[in-house]
Amino acid sequence: MIRNIFVGLISTTVLAGCAPTASQTAVGESVSAPIVAVAATAKKPQLGTYGFDETGMDGAVAPGQDFYGYANGTWAKNTPIPADRSNYGMFTQLDDLSKRRTREILDSSTNDPTSKIGRAFSSYLDEATANAKGLAPIQPWLDEIKALKSKSEFAALSAKADRMGVSGGFGGYVGQDDKNPDAYIFQIFQGGIAMPDRDYYLVDNPRYAKIRAAYLVHIENVLTQTGEANGKARALALFAHEKQIAAAHWNKVDSANSTKTYNKTTLSELQKTAPGFDFATFFKGVGVNTSDLIVAQPSAVKAIAAITAKADIATLKDALIVRSFDAYSNVLTDAAANETFAFFGTALSGTPEREPRWKRAVQFVEGSMGEEVGKVYVAKHFPAETKASVDKLVKNVLSAMGRRIDNLSWMQPVTKAKAQQKLANFTTKIGFPDKWKDYSALEMKGDDLFGNAVRVNAFNHEDNISRLGQPIRRWEWGMTPMTINAYANFGMNEIVFPAAILQPPFFDPSADPAMNYGGIGAVIGHEISHHFDDQGSKYDETGKLSDWWTPQDVKAFEEASKKLVAQYDLYEPLPGQKINGQFTLGENIGDLAGLSVAFDAYKQSLDGKEAPIINGTTGDQRFFLGWAQIWRRNYREANLAQRLTTDPHSPSIQRVWVVRNLDAWYAAYKPQPGQMLYLKAEDRVRIW
Repeated sequence: MIRNIFVGLISTTVLAGCAPTASQTAVGESVSAPIVAVAATAKKPQLGTYGFDETGMDGAVAPGQDFYGYANGTWAKNTPIPADRSNYGMFTQLDDLSKRRTREILDSSTNDPTSKIGRAFSSYLDEATANAKGLAPIQPWLDEIKALKSKSEFAALSAKADRMGVSGGFGGYVGQDDKNPDAYIFQIFQGGIAMPDRDYYLVDNPRYAKIRAAYLVHIENVLTQTGEANGKARALALFAHEKQIAAAHWNKVDSANSTKTYNKTTLSELQKTAPGFDFATFFKGVGVNTSDLIVAQPSAVKAIAAITAKADIATLKDALIVRSFDAYSNVLTDAAANETFAFFGTALSGTPEREPRWKRAVQFVEGSMGEEVGKVYVAKHFPAETKASVDKLVKNVLSAMGRRIDNLSWMQPVTKAKAQQKLANFTTKIGFPDKWKDYSALEMKGDDLFGNAVRVNAFNHEDNISRLGQPIRRWEWGMTPMTINAYANFGMNEIVFPAAILQPPFFDPSADPAMNYGGIGAVIGHEISHHFDDQGSKYDETGKLSDWWTPQDVKAFEEASKKLVAQYDLYEPLPGQKINGQFTLGENIGDLAGLSVAFDAYKQSLDGKEAPIINGTTGDQRFFLGWAQIWRRNYREANLAQRLTTDPHSPSIQRVWVVRNLDAWYAAYKPQPGQMLYLKAEDRVRIW
């Protein structure tokens, strides 16, 4: 299982594997290591006088009333959301910078006829050719779908669609076996719906009703564009089919539970327990030649198979037509891309405009051959001294986590020893892989955008399936160096920080150390703590899903977690739509523990000395400002509503509010009883 600091910059799919960095830093080298000084240089920080943009603060807001508003209120009032964005903040600002830098690399590569990334970029930029071809590139595939005559052929066609990156009733991929992390296994999970979550089909409120109406219009428009008649009636039939499937889906809380979703079986057993769909033909078609597999949501898979068996074949064909159109519309005509965007971009997320074509071209190449671009990106934009500085900071935060484990009052000694062993077995990956992905088998043509997209999906499919029976790729990464994010991979027992996030406001070698510890230090702590959160704590030092806690530990952890769930359940970012404290628990634990551990590391880095007063702020105050600054973000209402339904991360304002649980924040800012964020000492949540 992978957990990251942020979801939602761009639409990407990360398969099960993850990967390496320029240096594999074993945590065991740092748990008992002395703290390493991470000092600012004489060079001026990129933001403000010490790494913080003070012009974005709102002094009229009391820190104890709303710490987000205090640190970021003026920024929030004065920062518009660009027309091509559903939200805008520090992550998206860095994403724009990353895209501009990548564009420079790709622009240069177009002059080299031997460059695959250059040909891929050129093919996407050629808007005129894409429009002139119309739907001709995808027509043979659509014709194949339309020619389907019987249910007996449906499984084979679904497998072909899967190879093309077109989703069907079931998703599937090869990933680590949670209970045998040295081996790969094929895993399937519930699918069959196009909207983001079952709630969009089943919950009756005005917001969802409006989106459902827009989805029906979208289905009708797609069928019309692809030459089909009676679009309105067929849209209603397809929606009814998906609604049946949605009703069978597991909810998001259960689907995120590592224990509940580990259901090992065999193909023959699956065929018996979920009749109605020819899984044997499907598995053969996708290239899976092993009997063992894991079913994430057994009851849902069984129900979807039964629904598929009873469905009208015309509806199954329409589902494939619409999914295929949406999967490939961005590499077809503007009319096709605009239609898909009208629903998924505007109706769902509230984004008024598509990104300019060059941004979409950059994203296409990054999604196709990200590490090929990454080689050049890190050479140009990731200095060795940045990596060295982050290496030191990571070691300091890991040391702080080790001390936190030792000092826990609720954890039993035997469990502490195992937790320390897990920490000692960590792999830390920083910046970029030490082994790059090989794209030599991937063909790219400068005049065949649609064909390039098909070949990329086929390449990725084969690459994933080829893992079966092979050694675990511990060198592999789940994100490109250009990604503004970070993640924890439980099965690999690793934490990963791509190059692009290791810059201001998260990290600046020239900033005051408090800002770096409150920024990237807390992000590092967040990812470390994921390995000990509500799901990560289920994996031992080898990455195996196992029960290694005593019953007393589990009980104490669950009690503390319930308090955090209750705290976040009370937050209502939109009228009538609250945060789901259970669904967001892992990320909220990550924020609470990460910030706590990073603060410990910062204080230890001072080596007993007092931090200087800068612009009237203490070091402790600057630490918390560093945390608040990285979460500056404005949302469109539709995007925020969607996130509250589908995103396991709390919105940015509430992520900042986690400070209300830290005694150090009270000492730094002196919030008063009666202010919104104030909690009595006994009500503050303390976990790690």
